[in-house]
Amino acid sequence: MIQVCDLRAQYAQMKDEIDAAMQAVAAGGYFILGPNVKALEGEIAAYCGCRFAAGVNSGTDALHLALRALRIGPGDEVITTPFTFVATTEAIGIVGATPVFVDIDPATFNMDPDRIEAAITPRTKAILPVHLYGQPADMDSIIDIARKHGLRVVEDAAQALGATYNGRKVGSIGDVGCLSFFPSKNLGAFGDGGMVVTNDQEIYDRVEMLRRHGGKIKYHHTELGLNSRLDELQAAVLRVKLRYLDEWVKARRAHAYAYNAALAGIPGVQLPRERAGGTMMSPTPERTFPEDRLYTAYHQYTILVDDRDGVQERLKAAEVQTMIYYPLPLHLQEVHENLGHRPGDFPHSEAAADHCLSLPIYPEMTEAQRETVISALAEAVTGKAVEA
Repeated sequence: MIQVCDLRAQYAQMKDEIDAAMQAVAAGGYFILGPNVKALEGEIAAYCGCRFAAGVNSGTDALHLALRALRIGPGDEVITTPFTFVATTEAIGIVGATPVFVDIDPATFNMDPDRIEAAITPRTKAILPVHLYGQPADMDSIIDIARKHGLRVVEDAAQALGATYNGRKVGSIGDVGCLSFFPSKNLGAFGDGGMVVTNDQEIYDRVEMLRRHGGKIKYHHTELGLNSRLDELQAAVLRVKLRYLDEWVKARRAHAYAYNAALAGIPGVQLPRERAGGTMMSPTPERTFPEDRLYTAYHQYTILVDDRDGVQERLKAAEVQTMIYYPLPLHLQEVHENLGHRPGDFPHSEAAADHCLSLPIYPEMTEAQRETVISALAEAVTGKAVEA
């Protein structure tokens, strides 16, 4: 079976480095907020182009604590997308705020900025764009709207570490960025982990305090916080992996471009597209965007396909694993039934949920594996194989 993401292949390539880093932590006996966490925070901040970074327990906690640091709470509204993982709105709900959805741009799967202003009310405090599948959201438009209305911007960059937007790393563009180190992410730990990045001293100070039970000084607590500290062992692993992140993102892009070139023209299949300078296209090895403009990290390579469930079953029979991210938009989930949404409220998100299919993509995937996926997909869709 060709997997969507094969973490064993990645470990095999750096086993000695990772094992040595973990053994050094064990020998050092410092496991909570130790030297590797501090060093990783500095390295991630530098990588993202931010002044500050605070390691936390998960990407979900990163979102939660970022919202708390902005003092968003009961009675407030946060505008976001319904086509994302529930952690995005979970964090909004945890602080007592209400998510307000706007539909996606069907070309990018990201929040459509043209729909944001209509969703703003006197209770709106922030906009929370998600860089879905590693594709940067339209941050220039989002930032302009936020400044016009006095709103804060929280970037959910859980799937997009390594992506850039107009020369800036995602996560560094809004008031605060939220990263996830879930194992399958572009930079994945050996368990859960996350980080908050920001250029704002006050936001950093509050996150840093809240992540360790709401106290600046040990055993002295100024408000109720939580235990959300990035583990020292995970930080050691991530420091090894961070050195390879740009190389891995380039490999993901190379796989995506090869997919684009081979799959173009298959009826009933919409390929991923990138936006640069107002142009939408599916880049190929011969047709790319300037690196300083837009750099999609391709955490997932997601197509839209007719008869999605049937195609997925036929690919499974051909030993090709696929995933559906995400099969039910958040506005139709039971957890958000209190918001009163109905089918048809956000048609682009609903159409994406009905037709999206993510193909195998990871840095260590071989050309032969990619060719197998291409041939299997073409046959699953058309009944005829194509040459990769």
